[in-house]
Amino acid sequence: QVQLVESGGGLVQAGGSLRLACAASGRTFSSYAMGWFRQAPGKEREFVATLSWSGGRTIYADSVKGRFTISRDNAKNTVSLHLNSLKPEDTAVYYCASSSVFGSDASTVPDEYDYWGQGTQVTVSS
Repeated sequence: QVQLVESGGGLVQAGGSLRLACAASGRTFSSYAMGWFRQAPGKEREFVATLSWSGGRTIYADSVKGRFTISRDNAKNTVSLHLNSLKPEDTAVYYCASSSVFGSDASTVPDEYDYWGQGTQVTVSS
């Protein structure tokens, strides 16, 4: 059974940093695109960051560009999201997602991801 489990969320002051991790199990994720999305209370889920199966291509939402960094460690079957210079508007539940298409490119579209984690809460206080 394929599973994605996020960790690393928490409460942080504005300007602080967090590192989110997504551990994958049930298959090797090194050949598939991975992404991070987030959902704030009362809002729709939105794209945050993605990287291709090789890690050679990344895309970021304009709202996080220059502050967040996505990376993957295929040896550990994990993908990380480093959050720097956090703002109160970054408060949300953050979800990790994986494509099921072999050799998939980075994608900002939620429908192109077939596996999702349960989410981890990030709260940024002002």
